[in-house]
Amino acid sequence: MISLFSQLMIAYLKGDFVHKSPALVQVDVNGVGYEVLISLHTYSKIQNLDKGILQTALLIREDAHILYGFFDLAEKEMFLQLISVSGVGASTARVMLSYMKPDELAKAIIVGDTKTLEGIKGIGKKSAERLVLELRDKLAKHPLDSNISPLKNNTLQQDALNALTALGIGRQQADQALQKTMAVNPNLSVEELIKLALRTL
Repeated sequence: MISLFSQLMIAYLKGDFVHKSPALVQVDVNGVGYEVLISLHTYSKIQNLDKGILQTALLIREDAHILYGFFDLAEKEMFLQLISVSGVGASTARVMLSYMKPDELAKAIIVGDTKTLEGIKGIGKKSAERLVLELRDKLAKHPLDSNISPLKNNTLQQDALNALTALGIGRQQADQALQKTMAVNPNLSVEELIKLALRTL
């Protein structure tokens, strides 16, 4: 039994990078050391940094709690989108983000470039086609912006999505409800957005 609590438990870590490798980083947060699995993309961004912020997603299994870290919210969002696809696990998603940058990966999915996706270890033809089928429209409607800093990318919609998933609503279902609500009412506060989105579920 595997479940993912991305924003609910540990949304990000801010501290000293006491050990770094292309696969993981150990972050000292006020004397507590967290071991965080990362992609090569994130490693390339933090390899020359002594401290900083990592966006995180916590994977909880029966035998382990595994923390995944990301340099920015664009990569974290891409990771969450990838593991929402049937047959794509967290390890495969991390490999994909090591092969390609989040925006490159999103572009390949949006244009239906299955050949490029198949070039990634662990991704066969069926998996590539499933990624395109399930994520193309989502990524086209909400393009990733890797140039936005982690601290500035906490959008109203993301806040509302976090709140809805905290209430036990599935991420995909919550995202669809928010999109419908915002299409009709684009200038809502986060509280109003959540309330109206709940009515559409």
